[in-house]
Amino acid sequence: MKKAVLFDMDGVLVDSEPVINAAAIAGLAEYGINAQPDDFLPFVGAGEDRYIGGVAEKYGHRYELAMKDRVYQIYLEMVDAHIKVFAGVHQLLAYLKAEGRLLALASSADRIKVDANLRAAGIDPQLFSTIISSEDVVHKKPAPDIYLAAAKALGQNTTSCIVIEDAINGIQAAHRAGMPCIAVATSFSRAELTAAGADRVIDSITQAAQALGELSL
Repeated sequence: MKKAVLFDMDGVLVDSEPVINAAAIAGLAEYGINAQPDDFLPFVGAGEDRYIGGVAEKYGHRYELAMKDRVYQIYLEMVDAHIKVFAGVHQLLAYLKAEGRLLALASSADRIKVDANLRAAGIDPQLFSTIISSEDVVHKKPAPDIYLAAAKALGQNTTSCIVIEDAINGIQAAHRAGMPCIAVATSFSRAELTAAGADRVIDSITQAAQALGELSL
């Protein structure tokens, strides 16, 4: 059994991808950028600097930190009304804790977004032995830094960790860190996640405990 389970946040624990998508479209519109929802797909899981900056650059605009600040401002105005925890998350976290596993939250998002999501979803931050956000690393997903930092903070070797993700960038980050990855098909299709190398693809976080057991992880 893997001692530590490292969770991505957006699209895994909380149904937040549609909210950040809407906030980013609204924020970039103020810069004259007519972004479309699918423009952001290549940057899902890579942190808001790339999520917003990649789309701005696609439309010929130089990325400015003020763009992210504005998107987060819009997002925080929406979060309490629109963020939902995925069914089964509370039960899964309690089950894994009861098994004696160490839990980490490892997100490419800024800490202000992580904290807002956890609050809105009613997830106790104390369930996680460590929380790693974008401010804690130089290189975001698909680089392995976030998951390596989480393992180090937990005092675990990478061979003792497994990752639960929803994004292609996150799967790549997990594998580059030397960790197996279960992917939840919330943001991408099963075929896309399988092609990205996920060790197991599940349709819902409610299937995570079963997948861990079947993989003997």
